Parts: sequence; structure tokens; C-alpha cells
Amino acid sequence: MNLRSLELPPRDDEGHRFRSRHLGSIVKSELTGFAVYELAAGERHWPYHYELVNEEWLFVIDGELVLRTPSGETTLRAGDVTCFAIGPDGAHQMRNDSDAPVRFAMPSSSGEGYIAIRPDSNTAFVDGPGFSEIVPLDESLDYWDREP
Repeated sequence: MNLRSLELPPRDDEGHRFRSRHLGSIVKSELTGFAVYELAAGERHWPYHYELVNEEWLFVIDGELVLRTPSGETTLRAGDVTCFAIGPDGAHQMRNDSDAPVRFAMPSSSGEGYIAIRPDSNTAFVDGPGFSEIVPLDESLDYWDREP
């Protein structure tokens, strides 16, 4: 398959419109996730977040995007590559300030579960077999709180 011509189904969340396709199951990958995204002009990708168990990479295929990280914002162009470490130092969000779509790929380590901390909303996205929730982080509990 070709990453530039790969057909990407749309995702239509207001302010976060993009197209994407996850390739792991197509190529029968077991340990590495790989998604290709196309972000329309003026749109943002996923919320600003960092992972607790997965390392991610970003490869810009076509166009340019603005990358927000804890260090600030920078513009990436076709051919640019970066990596997002596990934990707060790897926080990231992409947006398209250009007047044309931008296409990028994001390989990542893979596993049974996914946990992303979203600092702007102080929430966590927790996803795994039989469970998928966004939970607030406004309250800190001790280990045995709420347990019988």
C-alpha cells in the first residue's frame, strides 16, 4: 500500500475533523500500531495528551502541521519525523494552520490497553478489553478508597 494514496475514512467531530486508517490489523501486526491520518485545513487532531504505556512516532507524509508539545509549538513539513516519549514530556497535539490537508503517519508501541492523560481537561482516556472511558482526574483517591 502507498501512504500517500491510501483511502482514509472520515471522522467528523466538530473542530477535530480528520480522516484515518489503522493499518495494524491489515498487515497483521501484533506489537506495533500504525495509523495514517489526514487533517483538513483549520482542524485539530486528538486533544493534547500523553500516553502512559505507549511510545508514539510522527512522520509527516504530505503538507505541514503545527505540533504542540511541552516545549511550545513548531511547524513540521513533509519528511519531518519526531517521537513522543511515554509520560508528560511526550505530550502532543497536532493542528493544521495551512490552507491544504496534511497527511501524517503515527506508528506506536502496542498492547492490550491504552491510557492517555489529557492535561487541558484534566481527564484520562482509558481503553482496554471490555472497557473504554474518559475519567476526570479532579479527585485523588487513596488505594483502598471506595473499596469494600
